[in-house]
Amino acid sequence: MLRKCLIPVCAALLLAACQQHGFQDYKGYKMSPYTLKGNRFVPMGIEEALRYDQVGLASYYEADGARGAIGQRLYSDQLYAAHRTLPLPCVVKITNLANGKSCKARVADRGPFIAGRLIDVSSRVAGELDFTRQGLQQVRVQVISVGDGAYRRTR
Repeated sequence: MLRKCLIPVCAALLLAACQQHGFQDYKGYKMSPYTLKGNRFVPMGIEEALRYDQVGLASYYEADGARGAIGQRLYSDQLYAAHRTLPLPCVVKITNLANGKSCKARVADRGPFIAGRLIDVSSRVAGELDFTRQGLQQVRVQVISVGDGAYRRTR
């Protein structure tokens, strides 16, 4: 009898702990932890992401026709980005700190996986921010919204 009662209670406690720490995907968001090359990454929760405002190094990459982490096809003429721990999808404002240019991009993929880099952007974003020749640039990244449609949450 005790065993029958404990199983649902333990399951409920485990589910609550996972939700509290963002360890599961919610309908409309991809937030589950993942491991790549032996490194474990734990995406942040929605509320934490909505406060996200960081400065770091951006690089750009080509993913023409490849599918991003949420299954969306990515093309270099689109405004998209990749981030290791933001919930997917989300929209960020990226500002080039050298010239003040900024644009919005949809974060739909995971990366960059090179130490010291904050975000990867499509070549179109790099063009809008005017850093395609340099390849790398100091930027400020601010989350504008998380999720799509009925699941969209804004800052």
